[in-house]
Amino acid sequence: MKHMLRIALLEAVRVAGLPGAIAARAKAQQPLPERPRILLIRPDHLGDMVMTTPVLDALRAYVPTAQITMMVGPWAADVVARHPAIDHLRTCAFPGFRRTAQSALEPYTLLRQIAHELREEHYDLAINLRNDFWWGAALMYLAGIPRRVGYALAPAEPFLTHALPFRPHQHSTFYNLELTSAGLEALGLPALEQPFAPERYPLVFTPTTDEQRWLQTQLEQAGIDEKTEVLVIHPGTGGAVKLWRNAAWTRSANALLNRYPTARLVLTGSPAEHEMLEAIAQGIEPRPLLLSQMTTGQLAALLKRASLVLGVDNGPLHLAVAQGTPTVRLFGPTDPAIFGPWGPANRHIVITSQEKCPSCPCIPCGRLDFRPDELDEHPCVKRIPEQAVEEAACTLLNTFCRQ
Repeated sequence: MKHMLRIALLEAVRVAGLPGAIAARAKAQQPLPERPRILLIRPDHLGDMVMTTPVLDALRAYVPTAQITMMVGPWAADVVARHPAIDHLRTCAFPGFRRTAQSALEPYTLLRQIAHELREEHYDLAINLRNDFWWGAALMYLAGIPRRVGYALAPAEPFLTHALPFRPHQHSTFYNLELTSAGLEALGLPALEQPFAPERYPLVFTPTTDEQRWLQTQLEQAGIDEKTEVLVIHPGTGGAVKLWRNAAWTRSANALLNRYPTARLVLTGSPAEHEMLEAIAQGIEPRPLLLSQMTTGQLAALLKRASLVLGVDNGPLHLAVAQGTPTVRLFGPTDPAIFGPWGPANRHIVITSQEKCPSCPCIPCGRLDFRPDELDEHPCVKRIPEQAVEEAACTLLNTFCRQ
């Protein structure tokens, strides 16, 4: 029943937007304005948003006169709000990405409302930067934007003017760049230079001077001076199935501090993860500094100061890559080919679980939405051995240690 209702509603969207789509097709034949208006849509949270940042510098370099608007969720606005390539930032509580319940019709009501607002802004190009986000494609269509770029995936494809074939198992940033390159070609401009590699298109997030001063104060109060090596562990993540064992973090932290006795450890997380940080910290000597009330910029300042950052598949590890800091990260259900570090390969080590969960068809399985009572049956990340994590950390510290 829900499936049939969705089909009917999507068809209603297509019919409602048809007059605007016809007018948009005619507009696409007109000469491009001197300052083309470009809309980028990305609904995700911290990590995915950081992996989108390379397209901003690329767009500004290829279309210096463009007026670039980015539409993001309020939960990730601070990731891109400071980026100099963005002229205007729009926030939208995208359906499907809010961590609150919604009615079946709410996505369509919001779609109509936002599309009406966007029609008044007369965009020349819109790019749906999330490959499976049908709502973003439908929004561009209803807004009457003449050039609409995205991947040829159902049910988004009918709403696009430029639908790219989707090639699986590419890095998330590769997809962002490929879509942006297609958007430039839709404007009649040269495509982005290839290959799409982190050396040419790096992740970007720059902490401010005030954020770095804030960090310096926190470290000084904890007795950590500017010459001390700082190790950071960010153990939390949005999906519980991606978590490692708290006791494993404790033992690995002690092993590293024994190996590097002049280093200091900082545990980071969200306010909701503070209890986890306390559980990990209880067995660590010397006691680590716990920081769980930071802004994104303050966290970035810490990650920039660190000699090494360890964690599971989470957003702050991508933020660390943007600071040029080496990372060790643990993967299980998610594919590191898609969500791994977008940075120099020699500065980042990915440890993937080799043990498939009994009820999963493969590893990585790509599934994160397990109920709490199902988690014990999906221990792939938890089975990663501590020795592998410690050896990876030592490899990077011995190679890139600040001292």
